[in-house]
Amino acid sequence: MRSTTKLFSLLVFTLICSVAHSQTKQPDWAKLQDETLKHFQAILKINSSVATGYEAPVVEYLKSVLDKEGIPTKVFSNDPKRPNLVARIKGNGNKKPVLIMAHTDVVSVDTTKWIHPPFSATRDGGYVYARGAVDDKDNVVAALMVMLQLKRLGIVLDRDVIFLAEAGEESNTKVGIDFMVNEHWADIEAEFCFAEGGGVTRKDGKIVYAAVSTTEKVPRGAKLIARGTAGHGSVPLQDNAIVHLSQAISKIAAWQTPMRLNETTRAFFTRLVSVSNPADAARYLAVVNDKEAEKAQEYFAAKEPRMYSTLRTSISTNIFKGGYLSNVIPSEAEATLDIRALPDEDMSALLAEMKRVINDTQIEIVANTKNLRPSARPSRLESDAFKITEAAIKKIYNTVTIPTMPTGATDMAFLRAKGVECYGIGPMTDIEDGPKGFGAHSDQERILEESLHKFVQFNWEVIVNLAKAN
Repeated sequence: MRSTTKLFSLLVFTLICSVAHSQTKQPDWAKLQDETLKHFQAILKINSSVATGYEAPVVEYLKSVLDKEGIPTKVFSNDPKRPNLVARIKGNGNKKPVLIMAHTDVVSVDTTKWIHPPFSATRDGGYVYARGAVDDKDNVVAALMVMLQLKRLGIVLDRDVIFLAEAGEESNTKVGIDFMVNEHWADIEAEFCFAEGGGVTRKDGKIVYAAVSTTEKVPRGAKLIARGTAGHGSVPLQDNAIVHLSQAISKIAAWQTPMRLNETTRAFFTRLVSVSNPADAARYLAVVNDKEAEKAQEYFAAKEPRMYSTLRTSISTNIFKGGYLSNVIPSEAEATLDIRALPDEDMSALLAEMKRVINDTQIEIVANTKNLRPSARPSRLESDAFKITEAAIKKIYNTVTIPTMPTGATDMAFLRAKGVECYGIGPMTDIEDGPKGFGAHSDQERILEESLHKFVQFNWEVIVNLAKAN
């Protein structure tokens, strides 16, 4: 009996020790809030806008913080003013690394339109106001805080955790991700990557869903060049270049490129059904099931253009050049098209079809071949990284995860093209903020302090559960 009791006690003790060992140390989040805000405000106060072309001070600050903690860093650049920082915490090598990526540059500002100076990092009413507050210095500071906590708590890792603070995302990838992928791939190579491109949506103060991007549309461009006979405006000509170009643009605007779903967009519309009102849910189901899809598309084109763009390769005419005097018929006119292609789009076939639609021998279509971003298959929804992200979203935000395909572009495209499974994440924002002028690239860019702290905690949950030793 005594031996049985001793055996039972030993088993209980072993179980307790095993559970204790398996439980990862957790940061004291309340105590970390002041430190998070300190670093966040420090980098927000640095003007690293496109106008300055100067991210070096942000990198210097991040490097000084990481160096003090004993976290190894490397700095790479092909322009000394625009460096990229790589920090790495080593794991045991059982699994391939995970990369956390964020960009240190921000878009330019018109200071006359800001209530709070754009590089003041002003705290007001529970918000922090500054250029870069939600694009992308929120991701920068979240990655920094994760690295600091991994080091301080001595978390044992199965995989290296790499932090890339990159330059040039907003204006020139040649100094940032393009340079890093082509010249320093060994320093950032990873199985998984997390970067900007998603976010948690609130409406009327309540969380609706969390978006995680797993692919993105590919920026492509083209010009339409119309050529005709030059002449005096008092004698109208049938081959007027401006007239022919206008007609070509009208034909393209009326052209509906084919609807095509991929794994991400099919899951996007399917999961949206659970968080939508009956009318919207019916339209989302229509495009998934391909029943009454045409009617749903007509509604999206008129009322929800972002949804319409999500379904297809989109074409928008954004620049029109033609003529120089009111009494002169120009011999040439030009329009610039912004083409956002689906990841698997055959551009040669698309431009051939565009030529057929225009059906005008006076129009030449010239494809853009400069600064092209690569296309790649969507990142997998069944990967460990996505599953852990879903679990972290449930824990921190208690909401549903919806895979998305942004209509814009991120630097994850370069990594996906190298085979890295990439997932776009972001902090909690209010859907009302955009129309009010408080969103990314706006004149009053801001983030809720509560949102920033939750985002740091969310990043921790994802990275530590993906990288910790089992």
